[in-house]
Amino acid sequence: MHGSRPTLEAVAAHAGVSRATVSRVVNGGEGVRKALRERVQASVAALGYVPNRAARSLVTRRTGAVAVVIAEPETRVFSDPFFAQQLRGISRELSACDLQLVLLLLEGRTNHDRIGRYLAGGHVDGALMFSLHRDDPLPSMAGATGLPTVFGGRPGWPGAEDDPDLLYVDTDNRGGARQAVAHLLERGRRRIAVITGPLDQTSAQDRLDGYHDALGAAGTDPALVAHGHFTAEGGEHAMAELLDRRPDLDAVFACNDLMASGALRTLRARGRRVPEDVAVVGYDDLEAAWADPALTTVRQDVQEMGRMMAGLLLRRLGLAADGVPPAGPLAPVVTPARLVVRDSS
Repeated sequence: MHGSRPTLEAVAAHAGVSRATVSRVVNGGEGVRKALRERVQASVAALGYVPNRAARSLVTRRTGAVAVVIAEPETRVFSDPFFAQQLRGISRELSACDLQLVLLLLEGRTNHDRIGRYLAGGHVDGALMFSLHRDDPLPSMAGATGLPTVFGGRPGWPGAEDDPDLLYVDTDNRGGARQAVAHLLERGRRRIAVITGPLDQTSAQDRLDGYHDALGAAGTDPALVAHGHFTAEGGEHAMAELLDRRPDLDAVFACNDLMASGALRTLRARGRRVPEDVAVVGYDDLEAAWADPALTTVRQDVQEMGRMMAGLLLRRLGLAADGVPPAGPLAPVVTPARLVVRDSS
């Protein structure tokens, strides 16, 4: 009938092959000669045939979807450019393999069971999880279902370091923080404060550890440490707290650029010149060049880290964007961090 959806049988008749051959081609099966495969693909294109995803999943035992779980509420996810860049890298890699991205956000503790049920329900082929907190039950939920999973950030839960199958992508947070504070020391700053993220996340703890590493034997004053929760508002309040406690401070390392932007607002409101009175360094380099003044920061390639996460999961699933999974063992990836010096220091 005119306008009806082309069927598998119609493609088979058009290509002059069996229905089974068409099924193997459209479902990515093997054992079809190149000439026959190309003939079927030409018929698929000519007829505008679109495989039925539900039927296809019965054959391939695949859903064609990957869950991306961000353990943060939507207000945080949609206000922080870090997550947008991470999702962009993930989406591009999954799209190249014709996989759908299913985004799951954690609005509160009551959402754990909802997400756990979804992951256990056979709706997705694998999961990518990031921004996890130390006591988050989601990794164990995914492990209990046997769902292939890759994590963003160094896992910090008990036993993670001893799990040979654990896959994650991270940046050298500790080394990047050392670079930031060493730069401030080289500029002659001696009363260097730090604004941390949530310390139940390994990225925040590693950056704080790097801060302590760089200061070394000189030690650190607890009055120079404040918590900013990785948000601009948190950075604003933390900077005010630091100035109240140590008005003589001459530099601050904010452990992400959002907190650095908040710190800059407070410094401006308090009449402190940057960098003349107080030098400022951030972390991420997502929108730092647009700050006023342009922000010295530690660059990590967030979009590439998202792409790498998706790539590791595709390899674990036996897939690859170019159809040829790279050889070699699967292993965690830690990317380098690099200081970018601008006007704020």
